[in-house]
Amino acid sequence: MTTEYHDNLENDNNSFWNKEPAPVYFSGVSRSRRWLFPGLTATIILILIIAFGASSETHTHTHTHTRNINLGSLVPFLNLTTDAAKDIPLLKFAVESNTDQLTSVGEALKQLSTLDSISRTVAALKCSLERVINNSSATGGCCPIDWERFGSSCYFFSKTMLSWNGASDWCNGHESHLIILIHDDEWDFVRPRASGVFYWVGLTDGRTGTWEWVNQTPYIMNRRHWSPGQPDSWTEHNLGIGNEDCAHLLSNGRLNDLHCSSRLRFICQRHTKPHVSVFLRLTSSVGTNETKTGSTTNPKKFGC
Repeated sequence: MTTEYHDNLENDNNSFWNKEPAPVYFSGVSRSRRWLFPGLTATIILILIIAFGASSETHTHTHTHTRNINLGSLVPFLNLTTDAAKDIPLLKFAVESNTDQLTSVGEALKQLSTLDSISRTVAALKCSLERVINNSSATGGCCPIDWERFGSSCYFFSKTMLSWNGASDWCNGHESHLIILIHDDEWDFVRPRASGVFYWVGLTDGRTGTWEWVNQTPYIMNRRHWSPGQPDSWTEHNLGIGNEDCAHLLSNGRLNDLHCSSRLRFICQRHTKPHVSVFLRLTSSVGTNETKTGSTTNPKKFGC
């Protein structure tokens, strides 16, 4: 008996090609993906809520702290205001006291003005007396007290010592200027009176580098009026910046240049006052009836 084997090719082919692959299960992964996005969204929202709450708390704390600081800064101001209110009576008293002092100063100034007027009156009387003594033969005008007259000028030989600029300011404040020596007769008048003492004169080269008088008149160099070797613009004086730009009289009556900050005596010069104007000031000061009524008086009665 023969056994036959028949391969069922059709069935085998169909079963081989049509065999479905075993299913792969991704249910766990799909489920994770499905919840991933909502979870991230919820996390971000939670973070934003926490950040907003922290920011609000910080802002509230800062605002409260600022308000506390403002209130704290007002306390000293309020205390200061209270203290100022307490000091008002004291300030009022101080103002009243200062007012009284200013009144006293004003009265003192009036007295000084009166003294100045008296001084001018005395100077006028002195001038008039000189005219009377000289039988009205003196020429020229009058000079203030302690000033010496020569020609048409008055000269003041100081006892105090100042710098050149200080001396110039002093002279200007007394209607005069530092002395200007042009003519030989002026030199002859000044030299014996300045003997033995150093005096500033109105000669300088500090403004332009060229010697000139205080009225800016050019100076014509005359060596016989200077000490030998002068002016030398010496720089080793140890008196600060600058050369020797100011001139003074030596004790022998000759000129020398010196640093302007040095303190020396000085000579002021001014024009004499006319006799008539002095007389008018005199009559105005004493308040004569003639002046008040506008009438004139013959100045010759007073030797002017």
